[in-house]
Amino acid sequence: MPSYDITRPRFRLADEHIIVLTELGTGQPAPEGYGTAREELHRCGLLSGPDTLSVLLVPVMKTLINPVVVVSLEATGRQGTLNHGLIIGQDQVVAHQSWPGEKEAEYTLVEPKMMVWAIANMVGLQHSAIVTDEGPTLVETTMETLEEGIASLTAVPAAASSEQEREHIRGALESTGRLGGASLVRFAEMIGELRSSWRLTAAWRGRDGGEDGVTARSFAVWDCGPLGYWHRELPAEPVAPGQVGPESTVRLARTDAKRIWRMITDVLPAEGEIRRAGL
Repeated sequence: MPSYDITRPRFRLADEHIIVLTELGTGQPAPEGYGTAREELHRCGLLSGPDTLSVLLVPVMKTLINPVVVVSLEATGRQGTLNHGLIIGQDQVVAHQSWPGEKEAEYTLVEPKMMVWAIANMVGLQHSAIVTDEGPTLVETTMETLEEGIASLTAVPAAASSEQEREHIRGALESTGRLGGASLVRFAEMIGELRSSWRLTAAWRGRDGGEDGVTARSFAVWDCGPLGYWHRELPAEPVAPGQVGPESTVRLARTDAKRIWRMITDVLPAEGEIRRAGL
């Protein structure tokens, strides 16, 4: 059920609500098959009369309908995959964040100068996190080994201790014959402590070799809790469909919050990189 908080303002909306609002916001009738979503929007007060959008929604919908930059964040953990992001418009910035097991995501306006802070909050970036561990700071293996290690978690009994879980992961990694020694132990620890693996992508209309097109920058990180942050250097983002296979190299290098903050800043385009409509 959609809802809103007038004090900020912020809105909880599912994809079908956004579809209805986008059509109405561009002067089109509500799409067929979305009657329930339309009725819910009327019921909560975000639509009134002959499908008129609430004035509270206008800044958000103007931004969603005419984006200049789209920033997407895909975060995967043991509860599944969540999709967050920012939509940067001509005048406003809208952040959206999803919640495990919920259809609705939260949409809220963000002060443009606070965009990097908003993204850092979405990934739970902790500048105060200090890693004193002196083990390997680089792990390199294959996608097949990575997938074996991640998949092994589903077979670990719920009552297993952390050490039993690590042993199970180590066995799965060792079965591929691609890792050994300290790197195998470290990678098993990383998978066991993995809070989330996330990738951040910014896309906008720009120029490539003098031609109009979509430009994108992206990077990926593992948040391994007490083992710190790890930049996934390979496969390098953005990864195209079909580019990665079982033999593809996976390389993870330990990094810190300060560097990730710079990477977030650098993924966003400078004003000169954006080609505005009509220019």
